[in-house]
Amino acid sequence: MVNALLSLYSEGNLDPSSVEIAERAGLSPRSLFRYFDDVDDLCHEAVMARQRTLLPLLVIDATPSDPLERRVAALLRQRTAVFAAMGNTGRVARLREPFLPVIAVELGIARAFLRGQIEKLFAAELAAMSPVAASAVLMSTDVLCSFEARQLFTGDQQLSAETIDENLTMLLLGLFATDHSTVDSAS
Repeated sequence: MVNALLSLYSEGNLDPSSVEIAERAGLSPRSLFRYFDDVDDLCHEAVMARQRTLLPLLVIDATPSDPLERRVAALLRQRTAVFAAMGNTGRVARLREPFLPVIAVELGIARAFLRGQIEKLFAAELAAMSPVAASAVLMSTDVLCSFEARQLFTGDQQLSAETIDENLTMLLLGLFATDHSTVDSAS
């Protein structure tokens, strides 16, 4: 049933009925509720199943001691791969987040993990900044490299992966290479 739901998501059906899910799974709609309390419960399980498949993609192929350009490129490669693999399941998770607290918690954990990766990968640059500047750069990088931003770039703006990465590379290099010493640390 989970695979049936993931298949429907990947085909663009972001809100399939229990009948559609059961048909895809080759079961009766009634048997769906033998295993899950409701469709939301199945949705949560599908999101979690997709997230488990992403674990190998979460490795960033760079270390904090690598040159800045290599770290930026590695971060963008990793995020592109993770978000592409998440696909429509990521969209569904974000659509359901306000209504399903369990999905909201899981997305919060995932977002914190991804932000932590940025913080570790660019620790030297962030440490050289005032606390205010470091916070702003970390926050900006986190947002620019988020699933939601990728959706806006590809959906709303119809940008290719290459164009997105070129623009993000320019922005991230600018954020991390800029002298932020003039930022007021008391703000």
